Amino acid sequence: MNAQLGLDTFGDVTVGDDGERLSDAQTIRDIVDQAVLADQVGLSFFGVGEHHRHEFAVSSPELVLAAAAARTENIHLGTAVTVLSSDDPVRVYERFATLDALSSGRAEVILGRGSFIESFPLFGYDLSDYEVLFEEKLDLFSQLLTEKPVTWQGATRSALNAADVYPKTENGIRAWVGVGGSPESVVRTAKYGYGLMLAIIGGSAERFRPYVDLYHRSLASFGHTDPMPVGVHSPGHIADTDADAWEELYPAMAANRDAIGAERGWPPYNRLQFQHDIGPEGAVYAGSPETVARKIAATVKTLGATRFDLKYANGTMSHGKLMHSIELYGTKVAPLVSEMLAAS
Repeated sequence: MNAQLGLDTFGDVTVGDDGERLSDAQTIRDIVDQAVLADQVGLSFFGVGEHHRHEFAVSSPELVLAAAAARTENIHLGTAVTVLSSDDPVRVYERFATLDALSSGRAEVILGRGSFIESFPLFGYDLSDYEVLFEEKLDLFSQLLTEKPVTWQGATRSALNAADVYPKTENGIRAWVGVGGSPESVVRTAKYGYGLMLAIIGGSAERFRPYVDLYHRSLASFGHTDPMPVGVHSPGHIADTDADAWEELYPAMAANRDAIGAERGWPPYNRLQFQHDIGPEGAVYAGSPETVARKIAATVKTLGATRFDLKYANGTMSHGKLMHSIELYGTKVAPLVSEMLAAS
């Protein structure tokens, strides 16, 4: 077996070598440079998440990805995720079809409901409609992906009557749904025939195996006969040694977790929790290339995943450290993972 390796970032606003917070603008420019390096070292995918809060600089991923498309050649470019519930499916299709043209067919979209909810009041949506918004918009987007005239009616936007949407793509757009562990979300993803991207940010990968099995059973029950991809998104960081990676990652991750946790009622993050997270039962893939490769290979085998996306930006870690992590991921981790999977 084999699996593609990709990268994800939420556009975490970083600090410079002097420890001072960079501007949002510099963070965005650095993300494009990170995508360029990811392409140069042979990685398969680069994803940029959508957020609308001060910790993250990217609210319009497609624009960042378009800049990356102009400077890259092979790597696929997509989101991690697009918050479809608070967007318009027609506009999402149009933006990604445009990105697909600019990248010569390398655009992907990962759709999600959004674990952060700032976009809902910002764009005038009621959180009480959280479920119906995603269900209806996912249904409409699936029809738009056929690139044929669409007639559609729902409760959350105006109806469409034989509406044709442009630009047309040359070979279609690969679309996924990001799922955090809800069986209902897994079944819905299978119903519409999207790829399944599992966001594993806590606990062991093994506990997600029932969701993969449910996805495959559901695909069959809905009459989807073509093989569909299963991906994993998890946080991590790579350095020359385990100790270096852990010491670089912990302060940034702890600050990020505590800032968000204060809003959500989480207890403060600590070294003991971190040690669990970077261990075999945790969801953080941090360490030397060998350590990270072993953990990725084990996850891919356990879940039968076709792609693993490392969320390489976690808090305010500097651009230089992120670039070194990306370089090691492509030049050291990827070949090791391939060898380990080939030997299994």
